[in-house]
Amino acid sequence: MDFLMSGLAACGACLFTNPLEVVKTRMQLQGELQAPGTYQRHYRNVFHAFITIGKVDGPAALQKGLAPALLYQFLMNGIRLGTYGLAEAGGYLHTAEGSLSQPRSAATGALAGVMGAYLGSPIYMVKTHLQAQAASEIAVGHQYKHQGMFQALSEIGQKHGLVGLWRGALGGLPRVIIGSSTQLCTFSSTKDFITQWEIFPPQSWKVALVAAMVSGIAVVLAMTPFDVVSTRLYNQPTDARGKGLMYRGMLDALLQTARTEGVFGMYKGIGASYFRLGPHTILSLFFWDRLRTLYCTYAK
Repeated sequence: MDFLMSGLAACGACLFTNPLEVVKTRMQLQGELQAPGTYQRHYRNVFHAFITIGKVDGPAALQKGLAPALLYQFLMNGIRLGTYGLAEAGGYLHTAEGSLSQPRSAATGALAGVMGAYLGSPIYMVKTHLQAQAASEIAVGHQYKHQGMFQALSEIGQKHGLVGLWRGALGGLPRVIIGSSTQLCTFSSTKDFITQWEIFPPQSWKVALVAAMVSGIAVVLAMTPFDVVSTRLYNQPTDARGKGLMYRGMLDALLQTARTEGVFGMYKGIGASYFRLGPHTILSLFFWDRLRTLYCTYAK
């Protein structure tokens, strides 16, 4: 039940934030490995990107990749939040005195995130390919010609086998380790702090909401550079053997991006990342906390 509630909570958040994921993906691919000022900026900021995509690709394009996005969120966060919830309920995250252990919380969040992200990696790769697809006048990054999620998975599997389906999975793990450990650790510790200081009434929905808002800010600041690189690793063109043609791995992608685009290149699309990760973190953690509370209340 923990895994089911976690997956449903993440899917609920995804329905609202997928358009921001589309915008974020394109802004992160814009000007890939090009020095600032040497390329045409199709997307000047989050709001301009929304208008441009809606005008050129059509309003429906803002929900591109929704099917793989929902499936990925259900798999990844069902495993991640479900595992973390079980560890929390079992008392493994608290010290003998009953207070939250920050190292245990961070380690559990990272481990749970790695398991979910690795299993869902092929879905995330296809989601990235579909969300990057655009009309030629506003296209950024490599353009795959997939017709949908199942066709994409089938084509990649037939051409490159299981190795091709999990291409970029290891490079994407640092993003998940940092993001998941930061998210769950800050969420739990903020909830602990608010509860101890009795800022809101016990079991109030405001406790989860404020904790999720704090967590969202921390996640965006910590994860954006790794998110940019992960998007590029998944979307890069490949040779006949399925090997990436632009980057050898996470470290190579980080170094190339920093060297060519500067430090700000590592934070491309941070505005879109916040508008996407902030609400997604808030909604998924809030839904997760509320569903668990309702289940504990009515299942007894």
